[in-house]
Amino acid sequence: MAEAVQNNYPKRRLGKSDVSVTSLGFGTVPLAGFKAKASYVEFERVIKAAYDGGVRYFDCAPMYGFGKAEYYLGHALRELGIRNDVVVSTKVGRVLKAASKVEKLDTVYGIEWVDPLPFLDTYDYTYDGIMRSFEDSQVRLSLDHIDLLLVHDLGRAWHRDQADIYWAQIRKSGYKALDQLRAGGAVSAVGLGVNETDAVLTVAREFEIDCPLIAGRYTLLNHEPLSAAFEELKQRNVSIIAGGVFNSGILATGVKGKSVTYDYGSVPEAVVSKVSALETVCEKYGVSLGAAAIEFVLMHPAVATVVLGAQNVDEVRQNTAATSKAAPREFWAELQQKGLLPENAPTIRLD
Repeated sequence: MAEAVQNNYPKRRLGKSDVSVTSLGFGTVPLAGFKAKASYVEFERVIKAAYDGGVRYFDCAPMYGFGKAEYYLGHALRELGIRNDVVVSTKVGRVLKAASKVEKLDTVYGIEWVDPLPFLDTYDYTYDGIMRSFEDSQVRLSLDHIDLLLVHDLGRAWHRDQADIYWAQIRKSGYKALDQLRAGGAVSAVGLGVNETDAVLTVAREFEIDCPLIAGRYTLLNHEPLSAAFEELKQRNVSIIAGGVFNSGILATGVKGKSVTYDYGSVPEAVVSKVSALETVCEKYGVSLGAAAIEFVLMHPAVATVVLGAQNVDEVRQNTAATSKAAPREFWAELQQKGLLPENAPTIRLD
């Protein structure tokens, strides 16, 4: 088992809100039945390990295990007595209904949750849908206040030919719900939880958000936001919460890992080749690929925190250990010289 590491992670403010998060956050997807059954006992052990390692930000969503992540997280925070020390985010845009009453959604990333709660998700970005989703989440979490509320999977990349329907819903009344929840103090900050940057830019130009959680779009392998998106969001004082920094696995395990995936699918040959090249430079400087993947994203000044998941205590400790030591400047310079990173990628550690 990996040795426990206690980090004093710096806290960074989310946009114009009063919410500050540690530079390392914890995502609950792996503990909600993603690929393997998750017990509450293990869930609590992992949350405690993350907290003991210095993490003070925890993210969940109704989608994760169809309510299980929220149900388990709220209970764990109470049992551990740490609710007042941490920031919690959850999501709206989906309403859970009895599995016997609705059809299962066909989604871009079709996750087959193992032993989920007996619900299925339905999309709803209207005023009523967001309010119901928020109130249901409060019940599952047993929290009277949610620090950060994120609109889940809004955008064309996710909804494809149905996207216009959901854009119309949030514009007609969904924004009003978010505004009321934030203005009334039920939540302290609002944003998006998505797998694309275009939706974030669209919303940021229409409605004042504090942050988006963007998964897998800015990593050692994906640099598209450097073209303009992150700079615009920074100018608008919108903070980035970065998820999926391992691109669902390959940047954690490398090309020789077991059951390697890239964005929840098979790994293209071009990606295999690039990761192999990254691993060669990592070996030269004694830097783990996973540590490089985390540090690279955190070095961008628009990024407030990186959210990592873990299925067990050992993975938590690996993650916290990976963030405890900075890679040498020469490492980043060589990656840029070899064309593995663009020249305009920030490579100076902020903390």
